[in-house]
Amino acid sequence: MKRGKLLIVGFGPGDFAHITERAREAIQESDVIIGYNTYVDLIRGLLTDQEIVRTGMTEEVSRAQEAVRQAEMGKTVAVISSGDAGVYGMAGLIYEVLIEKGWKEEEGVSVEVIPGISAINSCASLLGAPVMHDACTISLSDHLTPWELIAHRIEAAASADFVIALYNPRSGRRTRQIVEAQRILLKYRSKDTPVGIVKSAYRERQKVVITTLDRMLEHEIGMLTTVIIGNSSTFIYDGKMITPRGYQRKYTLGESHQRLKPGDRLRPENEPWALHDETNDKTNDIPATNQVSAPPSPLELAEEALLLLGKASQSPEAVSQSFPKAVFEVALSPGVANKKFTSAQMRYLADIVEDDGELEYTPNHYIILRKPTTDPSQMIERLRANGFLLNPVGAVVNVKACDFCDGEKTEALPYAETLAKKLSGLAVPKELHIAINGCGMACYGAALEDIGIIYRRGKFDLMLGGKRTGRNAHAAEMAAEGIEPERIIETIEAIVAAYKEKAFPNEAFHKFFKRIGNIEGFVYKEEQKAFAIDSVCGD
Repeated sequence: MKRGKLLIVGFGPGDFAHITERAREAIQESDVIIGYNTYVDLIRGLLTDQEIVRTGMTEEVSRAQEAVRQAEMGKTVAVISSGDAGVYGMAGLIYEVLIEKGWKEEEGVSVEVIPGISAINSCASLLGAPVMHDACTISLSDHLTPWELIAHRIEAAASADFVIALYNPRSGRRTRQIVEAQRILLKYRSKDTPVGIVKSAYRERQKVVITTLDRMLEHEIGMLTTVIIGNSSTFIYDGKMITPRGYQRKYTLGESHQRLKPGDRLRPENEPWALHDETNDKTNDIPATNQVSAPPSPLELAEEALLLLGKASQSPEAVSQSFPKAVFEVALSPGVANKKFTSAQMRYLADIVEDDGELEYTPNHYIILRKPTTDPSQMIERLRANGFLLNPVGAVVNVKACDFCDGEKTEALPYAETLAKKLSGLAVPKELHIAINGCGMACYGAALEDIGIIYRRGKFDLMLGGKRTGRNAHAAEMAAEGIEPERIIETIEAIVAAYKEKAFPNEAFHKFFKRIGNIEGFVYKEEQKAFAIDSVCGD
């Protein structure tokens, strides 16, 4: 089999004039293009007959996994990112997925990272010259990074007088982060500090605004925006944002003749702000044995950093405990068919959640618990000890069942429990709901789910491809009636395995069924016709 190739392409701001020649070549030579919907649209003019795999926002991990899977099949795969693929792009995630699979460069798929113009560079060029001195980039998206850590980074960069480029400053759901960032910055910067706001640099809807730190929130800021905060020396001149390189002190820019010759410029008297060699200091008179000192310990360095940040009051113990906790997230239920939480379970949940956690009710027969913690394993043990059924949250299989008429009709219950044991929590391209209802009434809505299983007259009816939300919601197709009980488990396992293997990242099951046309012998029908079920309870 041909050796697969991964081309991780940064195509810059999006305008064809700013895409590098190597990036164009990589796109042309690829069999498959994988990218976020907007990115695919931006490079559509470069596409020919490549297979396109496009996904929505926040689905970077699934894109990386799909790219590696396709490359391992011998294909040349281009994973596209706007800006530079190595700056908040896909390069790191691709390598993480490869490392998880034990990839080695000599024998595995080949990988090439193709650089592009990052947003800090493209936006700076439209603003003037704001990034002429030490600068940093900080993403305000807490989708993959805890906000507490992001806030620490903003504070550190602000106190050190960096020019700061804020990526992903705001989205429809994330609105507080940019407000908090401004609040932190105002602790260290003047309210008149120049701020550049650039939306869609070098694209059709480009918008450039230069304002000040205290008024930045009066302007439109979204996911397509990059915000550049000047440092203490940044100024505005004729509508341009300029950060001096420092040459006003090193050179006399206003004179045609430079006062200092190149060699003179580096002398201590002409650069009093610089860190100079102290070999001629009087300390030379001290015996050499007394000049040698041990390097500072990590604890001493940490204490020094806290002093510089004005936090000397923290104890050394506080230093080691200042890292943000991870948020533990899990789906909880009393059981596959049991819908009743005990009072003891509810009290325990209230105790464990406290003020920093949360409980979210869902329509999927479970509650989501989110709790910051440094030891999720201990929490898992305690939840199970209190009788909770635990499952992961996200792109996994969710097996749910009715209450079997409150335990009066339980013929199908063992099959529901077996499916839950075998499939619940299995990673799939998009969250997959499998519902088992214990009689023809199907009162828990199995007919609307991705996979609906209805027990009727001693056998199972199978329904596929339901969509229970949206204006185009629809019931699932009746794929088969009268499946023998001994075949139902293997049938569902085969359907789920096909979906897991062949579906695109984030492709809903009903879309997958329609696209592929046939799953394990069950054929998709374009026009669904009404069908009648004898729904007498108990049949």
